[in-house]
Formats: sequence, structure tokens, C-alpha cells
Amino acid sequence: MASLWQLFWSFFKIGTFTIGGGYAMIPLMEKELVDRHHWLSDEEFMEILALSQTMPGIFAANMATHVGWRLRGTFGAIVSVIGNILMPILIILALAIGLHYVDGNPVVEAIFKGVRPVVVALIAAPVFRMAKTAHITPYNCWIPVLAALLIWLLGVSPIWIIVATVIGGFLYGKFVEGKEATS
Repeated sequence: MASLWQLFWSFFKIGTFTIGGGYAMIPLMEKELVDRHHWLSDEEFMEILALSQTMPGIFAANMATHVGWRLRGTFGAIVSVIGNILMPILIILALAIGLHYVDGNPVVEAIFKGVRPVVVALIAAPVFRMAKTAHITPYNCWIPVLAALLIWLLGVSPIWIIVATVIGGFLYGKFVEGKEATS
């Protein structure tokens, strides 16, 4: 079982060393929570990830809250969230205080431009692992691809995509898998 200190320290590291916000934290969270400490299985991590994305608020704090609560109750949730947001808050404060001193500095602008591709890679990398855990196969990979294209190219609201996939999943489970189970 995780101690409160272990929860704080794990989420402090995740919050400190993540560039790019909540979704860029996914690989670090998975490595720390699933691979290193074995506090969660791959499936549990995916379930908490999906739940955290649907809840209002900061994604990373939602993850920290759920994992902390699951492992150590209310105090675990509080300690995990504090650990997760402490360093980013301090960094944001330091940037807010000092950013006007470096505004327009070509070196600082070059650093920010250089970090952008890293952030994209940090967000894209877990997609492949999550696809495996979510059982995305060559037979059903068209679903997330179609959803992404509808949102990106046609501007379809993600809400309609979610509604359509819920209805489609229900119908598939009722009629297709239902017939397979009775055969």
C-alpha cells in the first residue's frame, strides 16, 4: 500500500517534470503508477484516465484525486493533488513575475518554439499504448480515426461523437454480440 509520502512524492515528480499540461503527463503517470509502483493495472489506469477526462476541472488534478482516494482515501486524494499542483503553481508564479523581463527575448522565444514538438510527442506517445490497452485492432481502428477526422475537418462537436459511439456501442452489444452469444 502506498504511504501518503509516496503519493505526494510521486505526484510531485509528475507535476514537476511534465511540460505541456495534463495530457503530456499521461506517460509519466503510467510509468509511475502502473510500471514503477504497480498501484494500478493497465486496465485500471485506462478507466481512471477516461473518468478523469469526463470530469470537470483540471485533468491532472482529477487523476491525482482519483488515484489518491483509491489508494489512501480522503487524505490520499488531498496529498496527491497538492503534490501534483504544487510545483506547477510555483513555476507559473515565477513565470508571471519574471516573464515581462524576458518578453521579446529571441533566446526565450527559441526555447518555447523548441519545446513545442516535444509536447506534441509527449501527448502522442501514450496514444499507441492506450490503443493497445483499449483493444484497438485493425478491424475497429476506423472508429477513432473517423472521430478525429470528423472533429478536425468538419468541426463536428465531440459531444455528438460521444453520443454516436454510445448508441453504436449499445446497438453493437445488443445485436451483434448478443447473436454471437446465443449461437
